[in-house]
Amino acid sequence: MISEDLSLLLPEIVLAVYAMAALMYGVYTGKDRTMPLLTWVTAAVFAALAFWIGITGPGTHTAFNGMFIDDGFSRFVKVTVLLSGAAVLVMAQDYMVRRGLARFEYPVLVALAVVGMMVMVSAGDLMSLYMGLELQSLALYVVASLRRDSAKSTEAGLKYFVLGALSSGILLYGASLTYGFAGTTEFKGILSTIHGGHMSLGLLFGLVFLISGLAFKISAVPFHMWTPDVYEGAPTPVTAFFATAPKVAAMSLIARLLFDAFGTAPADWSQILAVLAVLSMFLGAFGAIGQTDIKRLMAYSSIAHMGYALVGLSSGTQFGVESMLMYMVIYATTNVGVFAFILSMERDGRQITDLASLNNFAAKEPLKALAILILMFSLAGVPPTVGFFAKFYVLRAAIEANMTWLAVLAVISSVIGAYYYLRIVYYMYFGQETEGLDTGTMNIVPWIMLMGTAVIMLVGIVNLFGVEGLAHAAAATLVP
Repeated sequence: MISEDLSLLLPEIVLAVYAMAALMYGVYTGKDRTMPLLTWVTAAVFAALAFWIGITGPGTHTAFNGMFIDDGFSRFVKVTVLLSGAAVLVMAQDYMVRRGLARFEYPVLVALAVVGMMVMVSAGDLMSLYMGLELQSLALYVVASLRRDSAKSTEAGLKYFVLGALSSGILLYGASLTYGFAGTTEFKGILSTIHGGHMSLGLLFGLVFLISGLAFKISAVPFHMWTPDVYEGAPTPVTAFFATAPKVAAMSLIARLLFDAFGTAPADWSQILAVLAVLSMFLGAFGAIGQTDIKRLMAYSSIAHMGYALVGLSSGTQFGVESMLMYMVIYATTNVGVFAFILSMERDGRQITDLASLNNFAAKEPLKALAILILMFSLAGVPPTVGFFAKFYVLRAAIEANMTWLAVLAVISSVIGAYYYLRIVYYMYFGQETEGLDTGTMNIVPWIMLMGTAVIMLVGIVNLFGVEGLAHAAAATLVP
């Protein structure tokens, strides 16, 4: 029944209708002057939808002949995406106003991107997968070049668009190959064509192109080339958004595709993911070492962290999916705190992203410096922060899947990566005294985000705030 199908898509429909209504409101009632109000209302809508989805009862339901799947896995990811989007919106609102970036289109485009992410993670068909992915991507292309008077921002948007179009072409080619050899675009139908745990050569080629197209969205090597330039050129609030919700959604989409459409042949795709993971971890680790701009450093950091998440996913097991979900939640939470601090990095009213500006920062702002120290330790996986447990779980998933070699390589790259995180700590506590950053520039909301995430990284070691149990239940619905 159409009414029953639409009821399953109600959160997505509500958010899409809200985005269109907000667009009309902005156009007819003062345009950019409405941006602060729209930002807070959009964040409130995100939080309300996250609560709505979170209290939805258990069970798996499908709509439109399997094109849309509502299950525990999709609900877990949607709540994470919505809360990440809300946090980034509210902490960046003051920054956008002060920097002359108060465009009313910004919260509207973020809302539309989140609609695309919600469709992505519930996709049960290659067509709905592509629809959700492109809705997200088209909105992100625009917000990347939101700073119209900046050559770097324009370059970031253009580079993201051109390379994103290339990745979409690769993805569509993979989808066409898959359809040609499977005779269907539905995930369940594709799964039924795989016999004996191995797929046909044509179907395998289709899967390789599908993974390649999706690897671009998570910045996995060798499809990472857009990431440093876009992270640096895009406005910092946009970079913060790129580093959180889209990464969670894209990684979850890969899990959905692999386990729902190709789940009976993990031996054919786990090695592909393992290679992507190794390349991403090591290029991210070595690439970040020479960076002097903190936004570019975080770009290479994101490449490495996507590699660690792929380590868990490449195990091809239920626990591997659980470890990936936990890793992405912890990674997104940590990034919210880090970018809350980056938003406040100023000197004489101008934003500064040079690492050298952090010299002796702890002497001026000891509490902020301590919070950043905790977040950097968490990103590096240093115990007793929650980030240590994130890496521990993905390593355990690899070892349990008899991929000890992959776990060993992950540990080596993690040790290498710890250098550039600890370098930030060194600058703050032991760097030479220079002009440095202005003090007292952080608004109350980013300050709360910074301190709150730092506390979470320490206090969360008690029981991970229940995320482990929720991730286990979500993974169980995807991989019974």
